[in-house]
Amino acid sequence: METKIRQFRQDAGITQQQLADLAGVTRQTINALENARYNPSLLLAYKITKILGRKLIEDVFIFDDD
Repeated sequence: METKIRQFRQDAGITQQQLADLAGVTRQTINALENARYNPSLLLAYKITKILGRKLIEDVFIFDDD
C-alpha cells in the first residue's frame, strides 16, 4: 500500500521521529509505512491521518484494489 505520509509529514515540518512519537509507534514503523513495506492497522492509519491534519484515511493511504 502506498501512502502520502512522507509528503504530508514534510509539508507539516515534522520528522519521522516526531510523527512516530505522536502516533505511539517507532520511527522504523513510520519509515516502513513511507516506503510501502508495512500495512498499518485501521487504528494506526486513522491516528496518522488525524495527526497529519487530513479528513479521510484515503487522503493519506492509497488502497490498491488488485
